Amino acid sequence: MQRSEDRLTLAAFAAAAFLAGGNAVGVRFSNRELDPLWGAALRFGAASVILLGIMAARRMPFPRGRALAGAALFGILDFGVTFALAYYALVHIHAGLGQTILALTPLATLLLAVAQGLERFRVTAAVGTLLAAAGVAVISRAPLSGAVPVLSFLALLGSMVCFAEATVLVRRLPRIHPVVMNAVGMTAASVLLFAGSAAAGDTWRLPERPATWWALAYLVVGGSVLTFGLYLFVVQRWDASRAAYVFVVIPVVTIVLSAWLDNEPLTASLLLGTPLILAGVYVGALWRRSSP
Repeated sequence: MQRSEDRLTLAAFAAAAFLAGGNAVGVRFSNRELDPLWGAALRFGAASVILLGIMAARRMPFPRGRALAGAALFGILDFGVTFALAYYALVHIHAGLGQTILALTPLATLLLAVAQGLERFRVTAAVGTLLAAAGVAVISRAPLSGAVPVLSFLALLGSMVCFAEATVLVRRLPRIHPVVMNAVGMTAASVLLFAGSAAAGDTWRLPERPATWWALAYLVVGGSVLTFGLYLFVVQRWDASRAAYVFVVIPVVTIVLSAWLDNEPLTASLLLGTPLILAGVYVGALWRRSSP
């Protein structure tokens, strides 16, 4: 029974990484027509409506008290603040550097979990993160020099820390169904993103190009409803720092999908960096030790 549950969690981890890998490609198509924060607000607003509809159809109870407040805080951190900061940062920061910094999420998650007394520090987790981050840097060809705006860099770090803390927070909250958690969380985040979009002066309009509609549909259903549902399923069964290794698998999927859908050339760096990433995931997340 335990082995079958482990296989199910591993399958959910792989599916979440694959679906999330398509998000960057979808956002790239969306940003060609829609202002970034407006596109993010549309995405999570529509996803929250779908999830609330699923809750109603299945007669799933709405959380109350600490569970409701926790789910709303999770959503504000995980979807609202995280994406607002990331969108701002990636306007000025090279995507390769951005992917490399975000690949440090498992290490940030581990340190936050240790600081909050939820996990013990594991050398293998730290080593695995550094191996995987090095692999992400190779495949994304992140620049090692050049001017990086300080505010943009801090915003990206803040985005990474917010996502890490949201992952840790889930382990501290009353366990509720992933559909309910994401429905409440995305609703709260949507309010924040719509407000941020208005403050930024975005143009609020619906897409006109078919490619943008397809991208938005994917981001809503595959990239939000399914991805974050699967990710929460994993977080509720694995340590927070272990589940966060999904972040280091995503860039590989993104590059392959981008080559297929957006004509981005594949380079030898993918062959060089992918083994480092897989080694990092194995050492940090999958290696079973005889003692904790």
